[in-house]
Amino acid sequence: MKLCTFTHEGHTRTGIVVGETVVPTGVPGTMIDLIRDWESLKPGLEAKAAIGDGAIPLAEVKLEAPVPRPGKIFAIGLNYADHIAESGLGTPERQVWFTKAQTSVNGPYDPILIARGTMTPDYEAELVAVIGQGGKHIAAADAPAAIFGYTVGNDVTERMWQHAVPQWSLGKSFDTHAPMGPWIVTADEIGDPHDLGIRCFVNGEERQNSNTRHLVYNVWAQVEHLSVGMTLEPGDCLFTGTPGGIGAAMDPRQFLKAGDVVRTEIDSIGHIEGTMVAEG
Repeated sequence: MKLCTFTHEGHTRTGIVVGETVVPTGVPGTMIDLIRDWESLKPGLEAKAAIGDGAIPLAEVKLEAPVPRPGKIFAIGLNYADHIAESGLGTPERQVWFTKAQTSVNGPYDPILIARGTMTPDYEAELVAVIGQGGKHIAAADAPAAIFGYTVGNDVTERMWQHAVPQWSLGKSFDTHAPMGPWIVTADEIGDPHDLGIRCFVNGEERQNSNTRHLVYNVWAQVEHLSVGMTLEPGDCLFTGTPGGIGAAMDPRQFLKAGDVVRTEIDSIGHIEGTMVAEG
């Protein structure tokens, strides 16, 4: 099932994407509420989707980030071999994690801001795992059951700010720098997430092209590692790593500029696309 957050006629709510339509779920609250109560809601929502109850054409709605305000957003760095190589670093012996602020979340087709006074925004295509019931001390073998679904993400990064200090979170957390969407595909439809093509294009030029089978630490290992220290909760979002091809590693370096259109796509999920816009 494809689940989205959408705005129509001034109201924002959750929906089920069926073909070229969206069927409102009728569930009060946000996507986090829907995920939390998924097991009890699922049969009724499947019935709604089957009959197209209250379907609205997709062309008439605005798709928002599927989880507009996750409780936690974590992202793993240096998790594809080709990206590690282009960064000139060794394969990390431990998983390298940083946070992205809630306020960095952006809709799948919304403009991406270049903050005043900055000049080095870059793209990072990523598969995003959305936590379901979650928990703590989740073994890798149990991790598939802890994930609700998957969406497309772009870990937009302000490189000058990222590398000015050892901690990356500030350079990763600028407003609008976590576009996600266009919907969540539930985990049962994806199955094993470790064989999905992932690509990024800038103005139609292919910059990244890889497959999630090349993750150094796979999604299950990521869930196991994070859940040692914290309780993963419904709607938490994990950016699972980016492959090689970032602008900072090109010769000459190719940072994003106003007017650039960045498209990120993942097989079996869909694509997001944002235009870079100078702030203010």
